[in-house]
Amino acid sequence: MKAVQVTAFGDASTLELTDVPKPEPEEGEVRIEVKAAGINFADIMQRRGHYHGGPEPPYVAGVEVAGVIDAVGDGVGRSEGDRVVSMVGEGGYAEYAIGDARSLLDVPEGMSFEEAAGFPVQFLTAHNCLHEWGDLSADETVLIHAAAGGVGTAAVQIASAAGARVIGTASTAEKLETAAKLGCDVCINYEEEDFVERVHEETDYGVDLVLDGIGGETTERSLDALAEFGRMVSFGAASGEPGRPPTDRLLFGNKSVVGYHLGRAANRKPMKVMGAVPELTELLADGTLKVQLGHTFDLVEAAEAHEFIEDRKSSGKVVLVP
Repeated sequence: MKAVQVTAFGDASTLELTDVPKPEPEEGEVRIEVKAAGINFADIMQRRGHYHGGPEPPYVAGVEVAGVIDAVGDGVGRSEGDRVVSMVGEGGYAEYAIGDARSLLDVPEGMSFEEAAGFPVQFLTAHNCLHEWGDLSADETVLIHAAAGGVGTAAVQIASAAGARVIGTASTAEKLETAAKLGCDVCINYEEEDFVERVHEETDYGVDLVLDGIGGETTERSLDALAEFGRMVSFGAASGEPGRPPTDRLLFGNKSVVGYHLGRAANRKPMKVMGAVPELTELLADGTLKVQLGHTFDLVEAAEAHEFIEDRKSSGKVVLVP
């Protein structure tokens, strides 16, 4: 079968379309004929060699797929032909991938495979960061960085649906327009204005919650935008640098920072993570939430897709189609 391997740590040129054996499901597993594979920034961090605990090259990239079950292992209560979406440890950028039967979700009615490939990682991350980890309530204000990205577009919609006031940042007017249409109340172009100053212009005290997937300087500066007793959920480091919040500022501001990693949380606290699925499925089914499908690339164009995201050209979910 065709698959995209990371041949060495480095830039997007290390992604190579190769022929590899079709995988066989073991006990408790299914094989999925991949119809669409979601691209996540975690894939890029793994490819660069900057992802803690990530795979070593060569490996088939990709942690999120949507498709049709075409083979089942022993002890699996699933059938061939089921339309499913799954988070996988690796191997998603391929014509076939192996998924743990316990992690499978049904593709919501009326949703395309391309849209479904943008559902689990982004929407679970967004819901968990806002609610299960962030404790957001309807009378609060949340600051969402990269509001037009995959997680960002999901988070804006979920926070808005919860009744919270949403402040979002992005790098272009076009991206901010996307965020505004999804429910972002205050849109900040961080290339043109200081997001901390704007937050304090828009609020009396700062925001109650920050969702930070950027890291680096953004993490520390977000503390300036955070109200006393506010919370920050750190779920990524798209800048390439981890955030290092100074503890003295947390102490004297009665502020808190909590880390979130979807894969590890799902392994250790599956009920806490997956408890969001029924609500998300219902809101997606009734149209309150919608996967924002950005660009679609062919499997052979995986390197171009990574570069597209790294060059900050993407808005919404980027997917590969075998």
